[in-house]
Amino acid sequence: MNALNIVLNIVLIIAAVGLIAAVLMQSGSSSGLGALTGESQSFTARGKAASKEKKLQRITIVLGIFIAVVAIAMMLVSAFGGKDANNTTAAVITNIIGLM
Repeated sequence: MNALNIVLNIVLIIAAVGLIAAVLMQSGSSSGLGALTGESQSFTARGKAASKEKKLQRITIVLGIFIAVVAIAMMLVSAFGGKDANNTTAAVITNIIGLM
């Protein structure tokens, strides 16, 4: 395992922990027990909660895409990151284009 693979693994683990935290911080779509008792929120409280939820949704989407990109990069590094003499950026790009 080369240094780039180790770095990508660490980045992937950190992003995965961040994604888990972002998902756990989001509230459910139901009103919970507050709707049962007739409890309601003020307009400004709902607005603040909505903006927080919107930020958490954005963070979740961005981290999900980031994890997918890092996973693909890890796959490419392990596929083309051997100890060959042709392990240059141009050779890797040529191999990727050849696979398409």
